[in-house]
Amino acid sequence: MTTAPLRPIQAAGCVLWRKAPLHPSHLEVCLVHRPKYDDWSHPKGKLKQHEDHLPAALREVAEETGYDAVPGPELATHHYLADGRPKEVRYWAAEATGGTFTPNHEVDRILWLPLPEARTRLTQPRDRTLLDDLLTALHRS
Repeated sequence: MTTAPLRPIQAAGCVLWRKAPLHPSHLEVCLVHRPKYDDWSHPKGKLKQHEDHLPAALREVAEETGYDAVPGPELATHHYLADGRPKEVRYWAAEATGGTFTPNHEVDRILWLPLPEARTRLTQPRDRTLLDDLLTALHRS
């Protein structure tokens, strides 16, 4: 008797970016700190029942960062194991249009960082590749 493979957990997120306030020709990305995991990542989360990926990604950005965002191009989809179960996370580039961060139980801090600093702060190497995807996507548009 064989067991069917587990269906991947579906999640979505954004690489949230803005023009640097003091240097509008430079980009900054928003990273979130999750105290549960003590890690730095892009805002993301699981889909709710019957929720589509892009609305979920924007909801997660708002919930985790307090920022509204305009979605841009879709970026890479990441596949990995989370607690032994397959997980699939679809990402979009999203420009922050305003908001205010309030710490909560999921995210206690955010940082707006230039890309080189964001690259070194991100905990998971797979999240670093999304910065390259963001630059490629923004140069195409």
